[in-house]
Amino acid sequence: MVRTKKAGLLTKLVVLALLIYLATSLLNLQGRIRQTQAERDSLSRQVAEQTQVNADLAEDVANPDDPERIADIARDKLGLVAPGEKVFIITN
Repeated sequence: MVRTKKAGLLTKLVVLALLIYLATSLLNLQGRIRQTQAERDSLSRQVAEQTQVNADLAEDVANPDDPERIADIARDKLGLVAPGEKVFIITN
């Protein structure tokens, strides 16, 4: 008959401590993964927005004499209006 030695109390406590440590490490790692994924998603949105801005600027550079673009700049940045246009300023 083969006799097996039962694990002592100290061995059981060490194994329990290791399991608790591994569980807390795993939870911590999952939290860091979620945080990193959220950062990645945010950065992806920023890249998409900046890509659109770059495309708009490239179009502006390619068509510098576009009358519609010139009119938009005159209205938005210079505050000019076309003849016969009426501007309504809404204040709260």
